Amino acid sequence: MKLSRTGIFLSLLFFSEILFAAPKFPELFGRVVDQAKVLSASTRSQLKSMLKAHEKASSNQIIVVTLKSLQGYDISDLGYQLGRHWGIGQEERNNGVLLIIAQEERKVRIEVGYGLEGNLTDALSHNIIQTQILPKFRQGGYNSGAVAGVEAIIKAIDGTYEPIVREESPMGPLMMFLLIWVVFYLMTRHSERVYNNHPGRYGSRRSRSGGFGGGGGGFGGGGASGGW
Repeated sequence: MKLSRTGIFLSLLFFSEILFAAPKFPELFGRVVDQAKVLSASTRSQLKSMLKAHEKASSNQIIVVTLKSLQGYDISDLGYQLGRHWGIGQEERNNGVLLIIAQEERKVRIEVGYGLEGNLTDALSHNIIQTQILPKFRQGGYNSGAVAGVEAIIKAIDGTYEPIVREESPMGPLMMFLLIWVVFYLMTRHSERVYNNHPGRYGSRRSRSGGFGGGGGGFGGGGASGGW
């Protein structure tokens, strides 16, 4: 049986939509979006109060979101897509942050809008995840881990976070060389992100409900991830 050109085109369109389908994002209805339902009511209330107070004092917008799954995406890829989709942070300042917890894959990520990357660096985000969040998550403490993570994120943005540093090993000189290389690589990567992801080059979609929504902030992939 021969297919017409129209049939071939529609078939290709159908399969391309399957292959390149965008992830399905939850609705943004507040500063805490607990899709996976892993946070208690008291923790959600505590986090909302903390995040609202920080936003009022600084205009920075921090959102905590728990996801049932990553839908086959890498958490870093889904993270900045979600930040852009929601438009977290102000458009003129790009001062949004996402704390993402993926239940099924047991992954966590701090996604940083590039307006805050100078304060909440990749290195600090990594330290917060490894020392403040994951130890509690590994013991089943999702509530305490989320609260500790948000507290540390706010301190890092304010410049008061003291990262926990592990004892230096005999591999110190080698590690120092690797650290310098990583910093250079991240600086180069950051410069490319700022150019390629400037709000003037790409639009952002916003999801609003109940009077709450993002302000159009931009994300370029800054932050860190970890698993438990």
